[in-house]
Amino acid sequence: MCQYSSQDGFANDWHLVHLGSRAVGGAGLILLEATAVSPEGRITPDDLGIWKDEHLPELKRIVSFLEANGSVAGIQLAHAGRKASHRAPWKGGNALHPGEEGAWTTVAPSAIPFQEGGITPVALDQEGIRKVLADFKAAAARALEAGFKVVEIHGAHGYLLHEFFSPLSNHRTDAYGASFENRVRLLLEVVDSVQEVWPAEYPLFVRISATDWTPDGWNEEDSVALARLLKEKGVDLIDTSTGGNVPKVRIPVGPGYQVRFAEKIKKEAQIMTGAVGMITTAQEAEEIISSGQADVVLLARELLRDPYFPLRAAKQLGVELEWPAQYQRARD
Repeated sequence: MCQYSSQDGFANDWHLVHLGSRAVGGAGLILLEATAVSPEGRITPDDLGIWKDEHLPELKRIVSFLEANGSVAGIQLAHAGRKASHRAPWKGGNALHPGEEGAWTTVAPSAIPFQEGGITPVALDQEGIRKVLADFKAAAARALEAGFKVVEIHGAHGYLLHEFFSPLSNHRTDAYGASFENRVRLLLEVVDSVQEVWPAEYPLFVRISATDWTPDGWNEEDSVALARLLKEKGVDLIDTSTGGNVPKVRIPVGPGYQVRFAEKIKKEAQIMTGAVGMITTAQEAEEIISSGQADVVLLARELLRDPYFPLRAAKQLGVELEWPAQYQRARD
């Protein structure tokens, strides 16, 4: 979950305490928030970043603490595309207009604003695409240097890579537009770029939105086809979310409402998947795994509410989980 608590992309004590609490709370894998691969790839000026070497010391500090407390440290590499250059949610969440302090030029596959009256992005040219590929590669190399053991490429929620593969936001007519094969090209090339520096023995995840929830948009059949291509590339797991590329769509939100997409991709593409979305109880998570709907349950909001959810869940499910020595008195 984005914390919008950085300056110039730097992690700080907030991130250490926030993430460290989840390690102390028993989380097996901790994925850092959407971390910008370039300054223009930030959602807000307050986003975490990994676009320069100076970001590494604080990230190494966080990784060290997570591992010392039993968690695997992962990081989500992201570029916000046309959804960049916004204020943080509690600062209004609105777009920063050109000329405003802190604003920057946004980029996308096509010059189409995210919403009516929004800022029109600049369509990426070939040089811009090459820069995106280089930025993801450099970010993955820095992630490795910082000690992360899992990298997740963020291709969901209407950010740059999702914008490319959805026909609603990609109106290009070159090698990166029109056909399905062309629209997914940039994501596949990003995977290639990351794999040039990311060790094969370390997991590589890709997060996608399995549907745009709107007619003529990206859909679950497209997602299965993409997942098959990603499996051929050596991607280990599809983190399966939905939506985010079209404003004001009606989404049938409810407990576990996105799990069926993870299940479909897992079964039809024969690739591991992660389930997300309003999974709030130990029983719900256990059912997803035991029934084979997904291979991993990834929690976000529930872990904001309760950093110690994994410890509580283990107790509810009758599983022996090691508690921090400092917390033993509260175990029973």
